[in-house]
Amino acid sequence: MTKQQIIDRILNPGIVAVIRADSSEQLFSVAEALCEGGVTALEITMTTPNAIQVIGEVGKKFGSKVLMGVGTVLDTETCRAAILAGAEFVVTPVFRPDVIQLCNRYSKPVASGAYTPTEALLGHESGADFIKIFPADQIGPTYIKNLLAPLPMLRIIPTGGVTVETAASFIQAGCTALAAGSSLVSKEILKNKDWKKLAALAAAFVEAVKKARETKK
Repeated sequence: MTKQQIIDRILNPGIVAVIRADSSEQLFSVAEALCEGGVTALEITMTTPNAIQVIGEVGKKFGSKVLMGVGTVLDTETCRAAILAGAEFVVTPVFRPDVIQLCNRYSKPVASGAYTPTEALLGHESGADFIKIFPADQIGPTYIKNLLAPLPMLRIIPTGGVTVETAASFIQAGCTALAAGSSLVSKEILKNKDWKKLAALAAAFVEAVKKARETKK
């Protein structure tokens, strides 16, 4: 895929599932349930055991059905290893210009972590494709709307505090897409292996974003 094709898949349907699992064994079932619900962009965080190996294995099993990404990336070594394993996009929790540069070298989209307007603009000017506002639950949609007023060029993906109930307000505030972690792939779902519930929740997120975008128009 080209970089633009990857970006298009992130934007449609506009939900990135952030997966922080204690075990890599369940991720095949998680990926299958998310796909069933319409969420195909999967961000495997580096806090997941054997994360890089998992990215490669899930990518091989599901092929073009899923868009594998890597999250919680703090250095170029991890970034390169994940890309070579099959990661199609990269997410940092903080501003890491060297990681952004490497992603651009490999033509992979990158979301740069930010909290303040200065961090957000630095990420954009350094070549990040998206700005990950984190933790979004501390500041909310109003902050993002205010941030975009002087900086409308930013493509913001909030992380933290994004739920089915808050999805519409984040989209209405101007967010390009949403990242959902524990509110989607919860510890309870993982513990109970409730894949039907996960698929239904994924579908609810997709529908919430779709309706919010239609209303915004």
